[in-house]
Amino acid sequence: MGMTSSAYHFERYFTEASSNEASVQIVVVSDKVDASHPAMADRAALMAGVEMARDLAFEPANKLYPAEFAERCEGLAELGLEVTVLDDAAMAELGMHALLGVGQGSARESRMVVMNWRGGGNEAPVALVGKGVTFDSGGISLKPGKGMEDMKWDMGGAGAVTGAMKAIAGRGLKHNVVGLIGLVENMPDGNAQRPSDVVTSMSGKTIEIINTDAEGRLVLADVLHYCESKFKPQAIVDLATLTGAMIVALGKEYAGMFSNSDGLSDQLSAAGTATVEPVWRMPLGKAYHQQLKSHIADVKHIGGPAGGSITAACFLERFVNDTPWAHLDIAGKAWSDKSTATVPKGGTGYGVRLLNKLIDDWQPVKLDHPRES
Repeated sequence: MGMTSSAYHFERYFTEASSNEASVQIVVVSDKVDASHPAMADRAALMAGVEMARDLAFEPANKLYPAEFAERCEGLAELGLEVTVLDDAAMAELGMHALLGVGQGSARESRMVVMNWRGGGNEAPVALVGKGVTFDSGGISLKPGKGMEDMKWDMGGAGAVTGAMKAIAGRGLKHNVVGLIGLVENMPDGNAQRPSDVVTSMSGKTIEIINTDAEGRLVLADVLHYCESKFKPQAIVDLATLTGAMIVALGKEYAGMFSNSDGLSDQLSAAGTATVEPVWRMPLGKAYHQQLKSHIADVKHIGGPAGGSITAACFLERFVNDTPWAHLDIAGKAWSDKSTATVPKGGTGYGVRLLNKLIDDWQPVKLDHPRES
């Protein structure tokens, strides 16, 4: 699998033959080699999921916008996934105005995609939720121009969930799993969301907008609420390239993990270690929630300058009620500035193997730490 991973190249937009192709002869000494062996097929399906996540990350934003992303997800129905796509009108009817507010400055409509895998019995599914900002300009709170081209990868959480669901279906795992992704483009425009706006989320909570470049948590707020109320999952894991503060705290060695469940946290840590996609648990708590108090709405969506990744996670926690939940801030892991022996420069596909290992070894969990807001 490592050899397949290191051989990955994204070459869709080259007009001339690739110079990356090489003639390699592989000699395997064994009396029991069978390419059709179930273990080989399983690894191939897993790598297909990783490669899909990487492909999605590499795509430029003029090619991969919310509707196109959703269409690619619909193609996974051939693997047995039940795929449902909600457009702007459907989400507006549900009251998903936190998500829709992020995308209202873009000429591209937003989408939410649900990918349902019914591989188990009658048990509630494990839910995987991903942030999919296909391009993040910052909106009215515009980002600096330098480095903005990298903001095409702000859909890394959605890419990881999509790749994970492709692998789960391709491997035929005997568990019920549902993947949900919120897809938006965050752009400045005369109709764009403004700092000081107040939006009503699907949960009914009102949110004061402070900075339109803190958009991903608004997307996740509605998707998390929809997920919990619609599917009543036994646990939820969300993934998002959510905060630069996470990179400041942990660098690019770990994803930050926040959870209300010790059992879920332990399983994610074990899965991360086993797949070399490590996570590091971070705190939640009342003191951080206090930073989110608003004078004009139920909550404001960012806190003060300190502990930004923690207050972002606390904001998300307000949109999960009684379900064991974990948030993975993968800002430092979804994209790599350099190639390694197994990871290309660019989109890493981080999270696909971790989530598959989590489902492989899944054990029921409980909520250990009720919200202290």
